[in-house]
Amino acid sequence: MMKSFDILIVGIGGQGTILASNILGVACLRENRHVKGAETHGMAQRGGSVESHIRIGGEFGPLIAPGQADLLISFDLLEALRYSHYLRQGGTMVVNRHLVLPTSVYTQKMEAPTDEGIVAALSQYRLCLLDADRIAQEAGSPLSQNVVMLGAASHAMPLKPASLVDAVRQLVPPKTVPINVRAFEMGREAGGACSS
Repeated sequence: MMKSFDILIVGIGGQGTILASNILGVACLRENRHVKGAETHGMAQRGGSVESHIRIGGEFGPLIAPGQADLLISFDLLEALRYSHYLRQGGTMVVNRHLVLPTSVYTQKMEAPTDEGIVAALSQYRLCLLDADRIAQEAGSPLSQNVVMLGAASHAMPLKPASLVDAVRQLVPPKTVPINVRAFEMGREAGGACSS
């Protein structure tokens, strides 16, 4: 029985979580690798939580069980904390230093979590923390932060960077290809600092 390499991508509606998972799927197909995926995005259009499960290889279904993800890619600090129990011991977490507070913090006058508090809670994991929003802006568009995150996480994936870049070229709108390729490369450079 072959073990899959399990990647969980999490974020908030509108951050490009689904596109990121599609890029991984196409990269797997380019390498003739068996891939399964599933998404949950119920209230995503209202800023709700979105999760995408990607399983490369293996024989089981598309959903990753808690404690089994090899890699967690999170587009938001709070989402990283919310889904951290999915990461296996020794797994890698690549997290955007971005925080969107839930509405309940404001409507119920709850104490808001801080960046520092969340990062401290995540420090028990193999953590790569980066400012993907800033890197995406430097690449040419804030909308490319999801591709920045894939670039940063590519060091921890069993996929060739060239396959990922080819998938980016195939799936993003044609006029945004140069920006997204640059975003991937800049993200990969930023993620390299974490893997060394």
